[in-house]
Amino acid sequence: MIVTFLLYASSLSGSLYAATALLGICFGVQFGVMIPTASELFGLKHFGIIFNFMQLGNPIGALLFCGLLAGYVYDTEAGKQQRSHCLGPNCFRLTFLVLAGVSAFGAFLNMILTIRIRPVYQMLYAAGSFRLAQASDH
Repeated sequence: MIVTFLLYASSLSGSLYAATALLGICFGVQFGVMIPTASELFGLKHFGIIFNFMQLGNPIGALLFCGLLAGYVYDTEAGKQQRSHCLGPNCFRLTFLVLAGVSAFGAFLNMILTIRIRPVYQMLYAAGSFRLAQASDH
């Protein structure tokens, strides 16, 4: 996602198509991984509540970044151009840079989560998969 938002901010020729394809892949992977992540980390007892809470990130992010930040940046750039509308790549560049920063912060938090949860998985899978019978069990 960081690379995607930096591609959007760069506004290089042809980067729009690559960035859009990469963004679609990233969102698809994100939504595909959310279900097993919620069940693995928090269990199935309150799965519906936890998963729906995780789903709140999309509309809240859309409100904050699309509705508020992008609108403010666009209006500010239009004011600098002394027009009622904005033209050029500067209209949303700051928005994409902020989104890249937020994505980097999320990646950092994800690394912390991975480091903290790793000992649990090492303990669970130390002798191999706990679902499959081991060769020594036969």
